[in-house]
Order: sequence, then C-alpha cells, then structure tokens
Amino acid sequence: MNIRKADIAFDYVIKTNERTTMIKIDLITGFLGSGKATFVKKYAKHLRDKGHHIGILENDFGAINVDMMLLQELMGDYCDLEMISGGCDKETHRRRFRTKLIAMAMSGYDRIIVEPSGIYDIDEFFDVLHDEPLDQWYEVGSVIAIVDAQIPDKLSKEADYLLASEAADAGRIILSHTDEASPEQAKAAVKHINRALKQIQCRRHFDENNAGEVLMKSTMQLTKEDMDALMTCGYVSEDFQKMDIGDDEGFKSLFFMNMDISREQLARAAAVLMNDKEIEKKCGHIYRIKGFIQEADGSWLQINAIHGQTTVEPAASGQSVIIVIGEHLDEESIRRELNGSNRQ
Repeated sequence: MNIRKADIAFDYVIKTNERTTMIKIDLITGFLGSGKATFVKKYAKHLRDKGHHIGILENDFGAINVDMMLLQELMGDYCDLEMISGGCDKETHRRRFRTKLIAMAMSGYDRIIVEPSGIYDIDEFFDVLHDEPLDQWYEVGSVIAIVDAQIPDKLSKEADYLLASEAADAGRIILSHTDEASPEQAKAAVKHINRALKQIQCRRHFDENNAGEVLMKSTMQLTKEDMDALMTCGYVSEDFQKMDIGDDEGFKSLFFMNMDISREQLARAAAVLMNDKEIEKKCGHIYRIKGFIQEADGSWLQINAIHGQTTVEPAASGQSVIIVIGEHLDEESIRRELNGSNRQ
C-alpha cells in the first residue's frame, strides 16, 4: 500500500461512523464474449479522468482471471485492481465477495466497479449489498449489461436465462460490436433479449429505438457524453423466475496450462472449436476461448475467440493459459484439438 492510499484508509476508518456519502458501486454484466473487459477499461479511465478514486473488482468463478491481466495498465494512484477467483461453490464465492467488499470499503474509494464472470447470478450482487455492514457503506450506482449485437439467434435455455437475468435489472444495455453487425442483426439481438425475458416471466421489455434503454454503439464509439450518462443510469428492480443451473448441467471453464502451441496452430484450433459443428458434437458447445501463450523470444500473445471471430495479437504480459468456456465440455477432446492431434 502506498503512502497516499494508507492515509486515505486511516482517515476512512476514523470517520466511518460519521460518513455521509455512500460509496457508489457499479455492476457491469455481460454474456460470454460480449466485451465486458473492453468496456470496463474505457469506463474506468473515464471515471479516473474525472478525478474519481476507483477500485475494480474482478469477480470470477474461474481459477485464473485473464481479464484482470488485461486491465493492468489502468493501475495507478487513482485506480486499483482486486480479484476474487477460484473454483469454489456459490456460497463460498459469496462469502469471498462480501469479505472483499468490506476490505475495499476501508480504502477510500469514491466508486467501485464490479466485473463478474459472464456466468453470474445477479442476485448475489444485490443480496450481498443488503448485508450489514455493507448496506451502510455502499449504494448501487449503475447496472450496465453488455450484449453482443451478433448474439446467436438460438441459445440453450440456460444461456437464455443468463442473458435475460443480466438484462432484467440493467439501467442501460450496451449493444456491443454494432460496428460489425447489420442494423437487422442489432434489432434481432434486442428481440432475442425480450424473448428471453418473457421466458423467465419478467415484465421488462426493451425498445430497440429507445436510446435511453439500449445504446447501439460499440465501446470505441462511446462518447464522453455517453459515459456520463452511463455513470448515472441506475438500475431497475425486476422480478423473474429463477433457474437453478447445476454444476453438472451448466457452464464450465476449462484451463489448459503451459501448452506448447504456436500462434498459427492456436488460431486454427480456436476457429475449428468455435465454428465446426462436427467438432462441437465431440467437444461441447464453446462460447469463448481466451488466454495467453508465450513465443520462443519471450513475448506474449493474447487470444480472444468468439463465434465467427478469432484474434491473436501481441500482449504486454501474460500467463501461459488457454481458457475454454462453454456448455457440456469434454476436456480431453478439446485438448486433442488444441494439440492438433486430430488434424493432418
């Protein structure tokens, strides 16, 4: 802890009982591959540039948090990164989330951004903030849902549930990747959200022509005025029918460590895993592949793959891991594809 942060923390502890302003806490949700990390980088920079002292909490069920590595460049006097990770059960994860927020409340932040996994129970966020003493320290700022404008028309019922539950309470939806989608695809994405909301008996309905609810811009197109509006968009409290997604029937994150794989082989394997229907029968339905590999000269490459798009590009730093996220995944079949043993 540097001197400035220690002074802030000490001053906060002394004045906790007389504090009149609550710490605003924002939740940035988004289905797998929607572009949450990209948005969080821009949103956090906007808050920091306005003079806010912010903390970013990467809240992931996975054992390794790749997105946190991508946010390292934001770290400085006015921005800190914290992480919850680990393959733990939901109750343990909730306790870790609560404990982390208690600790962060003592660090003098003006605002905290929570970026959870794309597989996340939104109720955890609201429930934890109602616990004592967090209910005396925090108030919900903005709940922002990131949805890919090119989201597939058909998803599993579990995936549709996650999509709908993340959109239900959002003060604003950002329809990401609209610069790569047609207007028809963007409108179809909003209709998909509404259809998924109806399936969980939620009354929320989004109008694709209402910019106050749905912002049809890619992250890079967002203006300072857009970011100011997002800071104050708030949230909506909606009821819907819960779905209990069991560990054996829902989503998985598989971690492949220290793989000896070239840039070309990785890009080829990712494209096959993401888009080949025959491979899907053996490997399971994959929504996203992300991670890092290290080249022979010591430099790092970052992979980010969603359906229809695979990018492998240089990264300043990394950790030798490839993360595959999806439903009904077969680890050994995926490993064989990554190793290239099924290809000539």
